[in-house]
Amino acid sequence: MTDEPTFQDRARAAETAMRAVFPPTPLQRNALLSDRYDADIWLKREDLSPVRSYKIRGALNAMRKLPEKELFVCASAGNHAQGVAFMCRHFGKRGVIFMPVTTPQQKVMKTRMFGEGHIEIHMTGDYFDETLAAAQEWCAREGGHFLAPFDDDDVIEGQASLAVEIYDQLGQMPDMVFLPVGGGGMSSGVYSWLNKRSACRFVEPLGGACLHAALTSKSPVTLGHVDNFVDGAAVARIGAKPFDLLSDVPVHDVLVLSEDRICRTILEMLNVEGIVLEPAGALAVEALDELRDEIRGKTVVAVTSGGNFDFERLPEVKERAQRYMGVKKYFILRLPQRPGALKEFLNILGPEDDIARFEYLKKSARNFGSVLIGIETTQPDNFDKLFARLNAAGLTYEDITDDETVAQFVL
Repeated sequence: MTDEPTFQDRARAAETAMRAVFPPTPLQRNALLSDRYDADIWLKREDLSPVRSYKIRGALNAMRKLPEKELFVCASAGNHAQGVAFMCRHFGKRGVIFMPVTTPQQKVMKTRMFGEGHIEIHMTGDYFDETLAAAQEWCAREGGHFLAPFDDDDVIEGQASLAVEIYDQLGQMPDMVFLPVGGGGMSSGVYSWLNKRSACRFVEPLGGACLHAALTSKSPVTLGHVDNFVDGAAVARIGAKPFDLLSDVPVHDVLVLSEDRICRTILEMLNVEGIVLEPAGALAVEALDELRDEIRGKTVVAVTSGGNFDFERLPEVKERAQRYMGVKKYFILRLPQRPGALKEFLNILGPEDDIARFEYLKKSARNFGSVLIGIETTQPDNFDKLFARLNAAGLTYEDITDDETVAQFVL
């Protein structure tokens, strides 16, 4: 009687099966990050898979293990949809993909392109929960196989193939691996395959920290609000199966980063390294800075989980990065309604201060008018000097940069 294959065995079998579809994604040493952190930093480039994310792995493994199934159904606004579409074409299966009506057309078109006539797309629901419910109802009625993006044993096993490649490419176990977390499929698979042979650090966006919440509560919980900016990791509830595998993770090993902070890495990777990362793909790289003392002198792998970035979002990414770094601020200024007042204000600006926005919020015959001012500069401490000059001039102003309520209406 043969022994039952272990999880490690099954993940390696999945990795072997993937070679019929795509080569291993690159594991690249990054000189910029290695020098910055005095460590040996490697990027596992899942952004260079055929669908520009690791999601193809789980879809491939699940579908290859269900050869008798002819119809696969999923709900996704992005990477999972593209992975399922690609594999439906590869295996000659029929796929039905449900996407929220708010999904950017770029992602819809890419999903349709990867499926090449083997899939149909249903646009339904303003929010993902509505889309998911519609997909599951349709699947139950039509008799297809619902392919969950992360809460599925075969999907988790497929995502774990990423760890197999890291080991084979590096020739050893890294000291530490940084893993972005959404629903937990990839992070739980890699964590399980490594089996504590490498230390793992898990990274979540502030607006979708479902693993941190689950570990704190000792069971999965549904977040009351999710910020969808980091769309590849903005999940309200960690999957039940992934959490079973991650339940022994110390909560302090989960790093939670603000959405604005992640934008800093997106810009640097694009402008300096020529690497296009989506917000979720930048999570692990940005987290290195959080543990710079802990990683010094070690061999570290950061998983860049995806590169499906819509360049229409670039102005917003730049804006968020500048605000996080403290080199762009907005404030409401009460400006005297008299000739020469604007010129006097312009003379207060420093040599490195540029006006990015100037808009009267109220125009009237009163003595003072409210003006929305946006200023970009080169160093955060330039604002201390600017505000000191404004105070000396007796001008009244209010910094609204971090006031989310006000910013929703005026920025």
